Amino acid sequence: MTAALLLDLALALSAVAVALWTVAAKRAFEAIVGFIAFGLLLSLAWVRLGTVDVALTEAAVGAGAGGVLLLGASARLGTRALAEAKDVPILPLRVATGLLCALLSGALGWAILSLPTPAPSLAPLAAANLAATELGNPVSGVLLAWRAMDTLLEAVALVLAVIGVWSVAGDDAWGGIPGPAQPPRRDPALRLAARILPPIGVVIGVHIVWTGADAPGGAFQGGTVLAAMWVLAWMAGLVRPPAVSSRKMRTWVVTGPLVFIAIGLLGCFLADGFLAYPAAFTKPLILVVEAALTFSIAVALVLLLIGPPEAAS
Repeated sequence: MTAALLLDLALALSAVAVALWTVAAKRAFEAIVGFIAFGLLLSLAWVRLGTVDVALTEAAVGAGAGGVLLLGASARLGTRALAEAKDVPILPLRVATGLLCALLSGALGWAILSLPTPAPSLAPLAAANLAATELGNPVSGVLLAWRAMDTLLEAVALVLAVIGVWSVAGDDAWGGIPGPAQPPRRDPALRLAARILPPIGVVIGVHIVWTGADAPGGAFQGGTVLAAMWVLAWMAGLVRPPAVSSRKMRTWVVTGPLVFIAIGLLGCFLADGFLAYPAAFTKPLILVVEAALTFSIAVALVLLLIGPPEAAS
């Protein structure tokens, strides 16, 4: 048995064990920690499968941003959720959840194992036409050229998500800053991390976006890193978000989708149709879209993470 096989078996068994522990957890915080750990294990599994782009997305968006959103929701629910949960049949609910997860996992496994050999794939076709996009990363080519409509709708969905979060704010809170006010923390470790890590994280985030044209990376992964750096400084009380009425902040949220739509409309006049790129400007236009999406994604994720505006206490 080789070392690589042992590593793969350890990853698979660890993922199953963490998943079971997450379902069986008695407290929401424990379940969320298990969810984050499960996402990180999945990221390692995707790396072992050679899909680094998927691994980066799972680590940044799935385990990272998703985990923080769940932690924030758990904290906001607080004791009210615990009081309401006393009337819920916890054990039957957990058993039902576990059975449904097992059935879903079994169905997915059966679907994968039932695929013919070799499995049907459009990867050869994408690789054969990659030169037309002037990109070196086939994932970026698929997301921003051949399936650009899907990527555009994902960016628009983030804008709608921000609107949905803000819509739950009370009338007395509307117009204030999003999220609870964060006083400067006295925790020296947090303050030190909030001062040292953001410059490094910004460089890493920009690098992930820039290399996404030719290597694993892209706007969603880089934007998530940028958002995480700002949230870290916010948690330490070093920065304060602008009010939800800020025109500049709203502009940043919608800039990425608007630039994407504008370049897509340009294709109606200079190429074959909507979201088609002129042959001589394919890569530059894709890079412009990626740059605009990065900042919009970062701002939108920050606003989703810190939550709706709250009334001053």
